[in-house]
Amino acid sequence: MLLKEYRICMPLTVEEYKIGQLYMISKHSHEQSDRGEGVEVVQNEPFEDPHHGNGQFTEKRVYLNSKLPSWARAVVPKIFYVTEKAWNYYPYTITEYTCSFLPKFSIHIETKYEDNKGSNDRIFDNEAKDLEREVCFIDIACDEIPERYYKESEDPKHFKSEKTGRGHLREGWRDSHQPIMCSYKLVTVKFEVWGLQTRVEQFVHKVVRDILLIGHRQAFAWVDEWYDMTMDEVREFERATQEATNKKIGVFPPAISISSIPLLPSSVRSAPSSAPSTPLSTDAPEFLSVPKDRPRKKSAPETLTLPDPEKKATLNLPGTPSLDKPCQPKSE
Repeated sequence: MLLKEYRICMPLTVEEYKIGQLYMISKHSHEQSDRGEGVEVVQNEPFEDPHHGNGQFTEKRVYLNSKLPSWARAVVPKIFYVTEKAWNYYPYTITEYTCSFLPKFSIHIETKYEDNKGSNDRIFDNEAKDLEREVCFIDIACDEIPERYYKESEDPKHFKSEKTGRGHLREGWRDSHQPIMCSYKLVTVKFEVWGLQTRVEQFVHKVVRDILLIGHRQAFAWVDEWYDMTMDEVREFERATQEATNKKIGVFPPAISISSIPLLPSSVRSAPSSAPSTPLSTDAPEFLSVPKDRPRKKSAPETLTLPDPEKKATLNLPGTPSLDKPCQPKSE
């Protein structure tokens, strides 16, 4: 298990970002979806929790096979997705990522939003007071992002909002900018497979950090698009965008119903309780299957003909007469 705490400051208030984070997630998911890969929204509906109160529950499937590193693509099916389940009780949210193909893999994210510059060191005392963790500050203006994701229009150093007058952020902006808020994210990555655990957990945290940096930059760069929206308007935008995104990536129907597979004993099931109810199959994944029609090697003869034991072999040597008939035995 690898635990990190990320702190991302924004030139916004927590109340403003309530609309902004919904708009950003929907638009970002739509932009990142194409050619059968991306984010499919399975469920999005109001949810009530006895402790946290009213909120919104969403379930999504994130198709990302081509985005995996080569060593990971070698051991996962071609149609590979991660299930995201999120409970949004803003300004507190819980997000879980699981994969039925990798039952020992999970990502758990708890997020809290506060109007400060990331100075609350005790914000997760109730959740992880005694757990060792690294605290990582992410600067949306000055931290580098992967070159393939860079857009000048989404660079806070160059962007300035017409509606709010905020922007052109410079190094050290977090020390003096008003307003300012912080997204505190406690991220736990688990991949309990011997020999791969450290490598996979470190890789996943790198991906998570890049996504957080890109997403928060976009939320601010798109502020003029969502700043005047009401909650009803952003929910309608969310619904329409989700429908368009689902059509954009296509639908992947299950190959077999889970009801036709007998349940394993509880002592055998190792998937976390939040794992998605993905259809199961007794067939091996394609990358483990043996080809049914294996081509015959051409270097070997199709048939093997044995010589007649009652006959002797005939040799045509240079300087000797050719013999078309078997040799006759010598007379004594």
